[in-house]
Amino acid sequence: MLKVNIIGIGPGNPDLLTGAARQAIAESNILIGDKRMLSAFAESGKKVYDTIKTSAIAEIAAQADPERDVVAVLVSGDVGFFSLAKTISGKLPDCECVRYCGISSLVYFAAKLQMSWDDAKIVSMHGRQQNLVTAVAQNKKVFSLTGGDNSPQSLCAQLCEHGLGHVQVYVGENLSYPEEKITSGTAEQISALQFPSLSVMMLLNEESGGFTPVVHGLADDLFLRSKVPMTKQEVRSVSMSKLMPKATDLIYDIGAGTGSCSIELALLAKEGRVWAFERNPVAVELLGKNKALFGVQNLEIVAGEALENIRSMPAPDCVFVGGSGGDLCEMLDVIYAKNSSCRVVINAITVETLAEVAAYYKEHQEYSLEIVNVFVARSKHLGNYNLMMAQNPVYVMTALKKED
Repeated sequence: MLKVNIIGIGPGNPDLLTGAARQAIAESNILIGDKRMLSAFAESGKKVYDTIKTSAIAEIAAQADPERDVVAVLVSGDVGFFSLAKTISGKLPDCECVRYCGISSLVYFAAKLQMSWDDAKIVSMHGRQQNLVTAVAQNKKVFSLTGGDNSPQSLCAQLCEHGLGHVQVYVGENLSYPEEKITSGTAEQISALQFPSLSVMMLLNEESGGFTPVVHGLADDLFLRSKVPMTKQEVRSVSMSKLMPKATDLIYDIGAGTGSCSIELALLAKEGRVWAFERNPVAVELLGKNKALFGVQNLEIVAGEALENIRSMPAPDCVFVGGSGGDLCEMLDVIYAKNSSCRVVINAITVETLAEVAAYYKEHQEYSLEIVNVFVARSKHLGNYNLMMAQNPVYVMTALKKED
């Protein structure tokens, strides 16, 4: 069986290789990695392949002789930290893969800044769409990889847009190389400078801890309001618990209104994405304001008729329907065509919508339908007395696919 050493080479400077990594490279006669990683071994007399494509690595391994060859795949940083090692794991059949740890950019950068990193929230904006704004707003220390369009200056510009221009930022570029440079300043100052796309950032927000929800059902007065309809706190809490969103879910909020449900879903699905569909221009504007208020980057507002817009969207894991504009059954057909196991929660205040939903699922016996009628009364202070004022009763309808 061919031995494949997957070696974390650290930030890049050969002096930072671990002893075990050096030994693994020494025993390997075939080296695979990108140009920067291979440059230190150009005169080694080993076969070198300039590639980081999984398919190419698998082909090289397949052509190697298990009796004579040992392959080393060089990966930047540490093998367990946003590494190519994860991408190629399990994709090299008939190979004995051995991992060798390296010094990650996080560990190296924290040491350079003379600060600890065990209390840092870790985010990667390199080829990923994670929610940096929310991470910075909710944590005192955040470490972020950058890359592509997500350069340090563009990410700091986003922080400024969400009222986080005061955050202290350290940017590291070309770490461990002679041209290494570390720049510090506020997010506002950093947004005006230029940096290589592939950099790292450490962000310190001493004013963090303001908004970190621990339950769903946020207080209504946390949201910006207008005459646009809003799902109230108590009903929203029941609806979210019925929908059961997961951290990585892709979610539709159809008929989003002020965005109270959209915001909560985006906060609950921090590693996922939420699309808020709304046709009322006034509501769309309010949605945008609430999105900025809560700093939820993983929320996308889609203006216009939901039925037409959802056709081109990725398949959802769960869907909340607060208003359908009369196209409910057709919407459900489109949703289930994308994902037949999608979890659906529908809120309604009219008996007609209740009857429509019940009739739809009567014809779709593969789903179980649960109907809860939520009655809420809130106290209102009048003189020396508190009167209970009834809110509109709401039908919360949950549809789940039956287990086979």
